[in-house]
Amino acid sequence: MKVSAGIAGATLMVATLLVATPAHAAPPTGTKGPCGYTSTPDEPPARPVSLPPDPQHTPDKGVVKVVVATNQGPMLLSLDRAKAPCTVQSFLHLAKSRFYDFTTCHRLTLYPTLKVLQCGDPSGTGEGGPGYSYKDELPTDLPNWPGDDTGTRKVYARGLLAMANAGPNTNGSQFFLVFADSRLRPNYTVFGTVDRTGLKTLDKVAAGGTVVSEDNPDNLDGPPVRKTDILIARQLGAR
Repeated sequence: MKVSAGIAGATLMVATLLVATPAHAAPPTGTKGPCGYTSTPDEPPARPVSLPPDPQHTPDKGVVKVVVATNQGPMLLSLDRAKAPCTVQSFLHLAKSRFYDFTTCHRLTLYPTLKVLQCGDPSGTGEGGPGYSYKDELPTDLPNWPGDDTGTRKVYARGLLAMANAGPNTNGSQFFLVFADSRLRPNYTVFGTVDRTGLKTLDKVAAGGTVVSEDNPDNLDGPPVRKTDILIARQLGAR
């Protein structure tokens, strides 16, 4: 999949699915539990990884800490099982499988109402994923964006951690970290938060701006100038 951000109406359009399916693609397989992780044969994994565990009683209580060491500084993530148990299960599986190790956060957005750093693609292109997808666990408690009484635009507040996607129920491995309040439709699963030290790291990356190119003439949406590599991502007290 290709992950891109369109800002029409300040909406993050993370990912456009490739339409063509190779003739040799194997039929999809999936897990039998409530999360239903499903392989995507037309979109093979950017790095070899199995489907996540999918127990009938997926843990749905408690907060799990994950330390993310980057070349720009550390981040401590707090993953909320109650808000998004399937997403947390997948993220922990990818971290345990070292899927995120030595990967580059490929995209920084600096629009007035959209300020996020996007990571989670080992290919570093915005087109890579884990070779599987799973259902949305969309937020229901986000406040309306000021002045929007329709409820169609919500505040993804500074410090939130959320999944990028290619439309309904297409979550994979790519995620974004919000470093300033952003205006979005509530179409992106929120599954945790970033600590204060992590926000300082994000602020540092954001202050460097984005790489200017033909695709990014306004310096608002592209790879960060301060190249940000995830060195390791590990659950604290892994089990």
